[in-house]
Amino acid sequence: MSPLFEELRIDHVHFPNRIVVSPMCQYSAIDGLANTWHLQHLMQLAMSGAGLVMVEATAVEARGRITHGCLGLYSDEAEEALGRVLKAARAVSAPGTRFGIQLGHAGRKGSAHVPWEGGGPLQPTTSGARPWRCAAPSASPFTEGWDTPEALDEAGIDRLVEAYVDAALRALRLGFEVIELHCAHGYLLHQFQSPLSNSRADTWGADQAGRDRLVLRIAQRLRSLAPTSRVFGARITGTDWDAGGLGIDDAVRLTQALKDIGFGYVCVSSGFVVPGARIPFGPGFQVGLAHEVRKRTGIVTRAVGGIAEPAQAAAIIAQGQADQVALARPFLADPRWVWRAAETLGVEPFYPPPYRRAAGLRKPPVMPDA
Repeated sequence: MSPLFEELRIDHVHFPNRIVVSPMCQYSAIDGLANTWHLQHLMQLAMSGAGLVMVEATAVEARGRITHGCLGLYSDEAEEALGRVLKAARAVSAPGTRFGIQLGHAGRKGSAHVPWEGGGPLQPTTSGARPWRCAAPSASPFTEGWDTPEALDEAGIDRLVEAYVDAALRALRLGFEVIELHCAHGYLLHQFQSPLSNSRADTWGADQAGRDRLVLRIAQRLRSLAPTSRVFGARITGTDWDAGGLGIDDAVRLTQALKDIGFGYVCVSSGFVVPGARIPFGPGFQVGLAHEVRKRTGIVTRAVGGIAEPAQAAAIIAQGQADQVALARPFLADPRWVWRAAETLGVEPFYPPPYRRAAGLRKPPVMPDA
């Protein structure tokens, strides 16, 4: 058995293998509601055989969306729409596949165009997409040309915490086994954590303990909501890749605090809180960060970023660098990635019965004797 296909248990939830479909923004929702696009997207990933399928970053309030096309879980209509998609995905999923959702808030990086329309900030004159006022820890824009966000006051922070609680309750009602806090990629919780984006002098930013305070407050509230049959985790920042920003020691300290609260895992990413950081993109460029967090905290750790080939993913697990690997774009290019990985690594893949005739087609052809 390849280590990539070994079973894993986090708290009381069992996963049939170490492969995770990473949360991938689709920018295709209408007013935050999941629709036919999400139906086909998640149904094909559900039958992939991955141990865990994560739903894309899902906003906890309307102004927490990155773009007007981002998914939300802040209303009864949004809960109902996502519930229909999740029910259909479960109906076709591989045996044992679990489903998770990543809860997030864009903060000062919200009110943006979808990527294929440039990704920059929406303008009042933009046709069909009205901009909105963003929230942030400090009243400083993401970069030149972006609107100055509202710096959240105590009442605003309280409302934000309740928005996360409300979204988590909706996710629990929908039956998600995994709920993940998005504390990375320069979005709101990361903005609070990083000294590059949080210039507050109060208890929410005067020092690193203050900058971590919001994440830990939300984590404590969420962990108290659910029975032990659910897993809570977080995507965290291993480094900001910028002088004066977060580093690996900050990631370790936050992880230990989350572990003490009862969170079951962290997914270690990096960067994107400020533009211009020199991020060394390449194969497995963040794996070392995940390894360091795992080594120093003992928590279940997920590696993500630049992981594409089955042998590479298997080596990460075999060498103890992480307990899970998450892939995004490789699944967009090949929703059957797990089938290929299984055949490549000598493991019997799962095929839905109507697709069993495809078995073996991914193996190199055997040339007959001359």
